[in-house]
Amino acid sequence: MGRGMLPGHPSTLPPFLALDVTSPRHDLPEWQTLERLIAQGGRWLQVRELGQVALHERAGGLRRLPLLCLTLGNPDPACPAVGLFGGVHGLERIGAEVVLGCLHHLVHRLAWDGVLQRQLEQLRLVMMPLVNPGGLARGTRANPNGVDLMRNAPLQAREPVPFLVGGQRLSAGLPWYRGPAGAPMELESQAVCQVVEEELLPRPFSLAIDCHSGFGLDDRIWFPYAHTRAPIEHLPELHALKELLDSGHLHHTYVFEPQSRQYLAHGDLWDHLYLQSLRRPEAGVFLPLTLEMGSWRWVKKNPRQLFSRLGLFNPMSQHRHQRVLRRHLAWLDFMTRAAASHTQWRPTGTAREQQRQAALSHWYAGDGGKMGG
Repeated sequence: MGRGMLPGHPSTLPPFLALDVTSPRHDLPEWQTLERLIAQGGRWLQVRELGQVALHERAGGLRRLPLLCLTLGNPDPACPAVGLFGGVHGLERIGAEVVLGCLHHLVHRLAWDGVLQRQLEQLRLVMMPLVNPGGLARGTRANPNGVDLMRNAPLQAREPVPFLVGGQRLSAGLPWYRGPAGAPMELESQAVCQVVEEELLPRPFSLAIDCHSGFGLDDRIWFPYAHTRAPIEHLPELHALKELLDSGHLHHTYVFEPQSRQYLAHGDLWDHLYLQSLRRPEAGVFLPLTLEMGSWRWVKKNPRQLFSRLGLFNPMSQHRHQRVLRRHLAWLDFMTRAAASHTQWRPTGTAREQQRQAALSHWYAGDGGKMGG
């Protein structure tokens, strides 16, 4: 049995990097957690290096941080898949910690949880907990080149975007920098694209969940588009998924909505990848979601966090941090189960058109997509 494979599922993927996980090569807590989980995951996990990010240290040294992708479950492209991504913005450490918390639960349950083992016989899980390790190390939203990875795709908004926030090319010294016009995407952005294109897009159904924080009081689940207010092709599937969440995940308070209801932006990476999925000759259903954790609530409960750059984006007290992890790990488990059972709820035929009309009425009616939900 191949390393990281379930019984009866031989690996069809290229060889994976052998990591020296016993050596704490990194002083970041998230790196130490990841390396420990890789060691504990043993035969269940596959670990692949997608490149290395150069980080120039204040003392004048140069450190290289690997971009790692972890996979587990069935590699058969006929199976659905879920991709979990965290740490895209280095200031938003809670996003990386949510993905690492999910990995912790999986690693420590796989040895004894027969239900989980059977689920992974029909599902592929893909994780990039630390998409922007250089930003995490520097404590910045952008990567070490000053580029915001969520504004870095070669995609121009069709409508006016808010100044700076919507992406700018003025200077890497200002936030939301897109990178030079015409330049290749940053290494981290390319790594995410590679993982999505190889692991998620070839499948009949896949979810990508990108974990962020910092917007508003509410926890939001955003879906494309960010470059236009027009609805996406798979609006019926998204509305059916929302109904599934509302009926099966009782008492949740997530706001499920298109990102365009809040603001538009240039260079959105998930818009870019979703459009790529539509161009495939045999396109499956690819639903990219962003979990946007409402950090203003944490600041409201502890105003002293206003004086900490990390405090604007992360829960600082231990009990609140634990509560956030419990809350979102339960939601991730729900979404993973929904992906594994997508054939049971995905609308077809006339039901799909009914879902489309319900979605248009709910998300895009009234004042041009700004209607409350």
